[in-house]
Amino acid sequence: MKAEIKSVFQTLSSISIKDKIERKGNLDYLSWANAWSVLKANYPSAERKVYEHEHTGFNYFTDGKSAWVKVGIVVDGLECIDYLPIMDFRNNSLPLEKVTSTDVNKAIQRSTAKAIAMHGLGLSLWTGEDVPEMTTESTKSVSPTKSTDDRRTLDIGSDDWAKVSTYVLSNKDSKMDKIVQQLSRKYIISASVQSEINKLHKV
Repeated sequence: MKAEIKSVFQTLSSISIKDKIERKGNLDYLSWANAWSVLKANYPSAERKVYEHEHTGFNYFTDGKSAWVKVGIVVDGLECIDYLPIMDFRNNSLPLEKVTSTDVNKAIQRSTAKAIAMHGLGLSLWTGEDVPEMTTESTKSVSPTKSTDDRRTLDIGSDDWAKVSTYVLSNKDSKMDKIVQQLSRKYIISASVQSEINKLHKV
């Protein structure tokens, strides 16, 4: 019987990066240098493409108000492309007139790590990034104190639960406490919901 050939995603997503994870503030991240090192060690022919604007030749794009970069990572002929806004240290999009070459370079390197993650390496670190900010409808009575917790409550059966279930099932090799830690950045998780997450993790 022939041994099953793993896909690029299966190979990269199964690689442990625990010893390469760094921490900035309250967030864990994998630096572009570490991500690129692991990628090239496994796929020496992997390539990075930093896209340039076809008219200006600049290595960023703009709508006249803000700017973003476009980076592609090619592994075994498959390209994953990431678009990343050029942001300040608070992760707020910079207005075009304040964008510097240093800001562009930082965005390109971060976008490189994200494009590599789309191939599977360290993908779990980006979980929840695309979850919309929680909003509340205005009411007649306003609480005198404002909550600083902008996470949304995770309910079983919701659209968010479907995303979380997929994430848990695809990261069964990770420890349960690590999975809950990642999810807790964007969700308020009750004991009953955590119990269901634990069941999925054991499937």
